[in-house]
Amino acid sequence: MRLKLLTLALTLAAVSLPSHGEDLLDAYRQARANDPVLAQSDATTRAVYENVPQARALLLPQLNGTASLQQQSINGSSASEFSSGNGNNLNPGHERTRSFGVELDQTILNLADIANLQAAHSTYSAQQQTYEAAAQDLFVRVATAYFTILNDEEQLTFAKANEEAYRITYDQAEQQYKVGIAAVTNVYQAKSYYEAAKAQTVSTENTLENDRQALTVITGQPVGELKKLRPDLPMDTPVPADSQAWVDSALKNNPTLLSAQFSETAAEHDVNAARAGHLPTITASLSHAKSSSWLENGSYNVAGNGRWGNTIGVTLTVPLFQGGAIQSKVRQSIAQRDEAQDSLELTRRQTVQNTINYYNSVIAGISEVKSGKAAVDSAQEALDATKAGFQVGTQIMLDVLNAIQTLTQNQSTYATDRHQLVLNRLLLRQSAGTIDYKDMEYVNSLLQ
Repeated sequence: MRLKLLTLALTLAAVSLPSHGEDLLDAYRQARANDPVLAQSDATTRAVYENVPQARALLLPQLNGTASLQQQSINGSSASEFSSGNGNNLNPGHERTRSFGVELDQTILNLADIANLQAAHSTYSAQQQTYEAAAQDLFVRVATAYFTILNDEEQLTFAKANEEAYRITYDQAEQQYKVGIAAVTNVYQAKSYYEAAKAQTVSTENTLENDRQALTVITGQPVGELKKLRPDLPMDTPVPADSQAWVDSALKNNPTLLSAQFSETAAEHDVNAARAGHLPTITASLSHAKSSSWLENGSYNVAGNGRWGNTIGVTLTVPLFQGGAIQSKVRQSIAQRDEAQDSLELTRRQTVQNTINYYNSVIAGISEVKSGKAAVDSAQEALDATKAGFQVGTQIMLDVLNAIQTLTQNQSTYATDRHQLVLNRLLLRQSAGTIDYKDMEYVNSLLQ
């Protein structure tokens, strides 16, 4: 799956990006190239991977070269060690020893290092799933920010229409009051609604601007004119039409849950590594070295150059007592494993809950959109009838104001429900662990 995402990233990066997201896919391509959250997750994944070769290195051959120069007074009064190159102005009457060597060490048995390598593999697998979760979440974050802007724009349209309707009503009430065919109460009521509508317009404009900036944070690009959601949304139920089938998919594919599972496995390996601290380790070694010693007190030289020699050995190390540190590490790793198991169970329960909730939200959202459309149509008819009744004297000004308010509220709710239904479909697929680029293409086809 990581390879697929890398291929997708390279493909998207090769696409020439416009200056702003004209549709959902444009916004997603920009986010895929610029989103700091996904980039951070990728960097973390690369960093965690390096724990694997580092852990493996402890089980591979270790080759070291050594060189030393030692000087000791022949009367035994003093001794000092120098690195290669020191000792140019040494006093006569000292004994000098020079040695060179190469040593090769190879671990034969170390169960703690083996368990640590297994833990590193599991931790890396967990981080890979965390990256996959971040990649899938990017689909939802972009879509959420995009449709939030679309909804804000519709809300602003309704707010301005509402403000204009109240302004017209206010002007009519004022004119009627001036000619003496209406009470001043109508003027006060109409003005109250009108001023509140103007404040609502300003608030909606501010919300829209803030949400446009939220999309810019993800894409790294200024937001231009976005394509709108078309009126005729498909009202199909999720396939399969069974919440348990979606739950089964989530338990199998949800990357956040899979990451928790790998983390629990890594914690189990950590327990094994801590317990292995009680066990013996076996190491083989091979060294090739030579050493030369001589006295220097003028012309007297007692030793010549040494000869190269080989040493082969096997070392058995048995931990006897480490001040209680090993037992403490075992207890600590067991507690951390228990924490990982509890975290896994919590993640599993939340995944099941979220999947069922999103499935039910899609089912309910279909009905809400259908009902919302009917409510808008009815509210418009009621407003038209109320205005006509006010003209003939069967309705009062407050009835007209309330009818305008009801229509605006129904339009606002209907717009929100439409955008949320599209998002809930994506959230359901994300929870099931099956969301991909094709889902973004499908949602993009709903724009116009």
